[in-house]
Amino acid sequence: MEVHGNGIESRVEVELRGLSIYTHHGVSEAEREVGQRLEFDISFDVPDCDAVLTDRIEDTVDYGEACDIVALAATERSYRTLERLAQVVGERLMERYGCESARVRASKPEPPLPLAIQEVAVEVVHERVEDEASDEDE
Repeated sequence: MEVHGNGIESRVEVELRGLSIYTHHGVSEAEREVGQRLEFDISFDVPDCDAVLTDRIEDTVDYGEACDIVALAATERSYRTLERLAQVVGERLMERYGCESARVRASKPEPPLPLAIQEVAVEVVHERVEDEASDEDE
């Protein structure tokens, strides 16, 4: 959180909505082999985002880079579950941007089900927790 001299705090939350990536994830071997399109909705906080004060591009998040992090995590290997994929994506975003929280929603717009359904989706929420052991040492 960025604290300004006027006593106002600013918190920056970045959202990526509708990021569509062709992937090879799924329970069945056929699903992993043929592949399918997944859609991602992602939000994460950006601690100490100086751009709220400076208006400088170099002080904010490169949205293209954030999309590339998601795309790489979604395509470099195959997972059986959307839960695991969403976990990996969130971990990478938190590592790269030092986030306190990240929310990753991964959906299959055309799931291989015998019923008519718009989509199936999983959302994983990541939150950094305080290390209780370090609190006790102080």
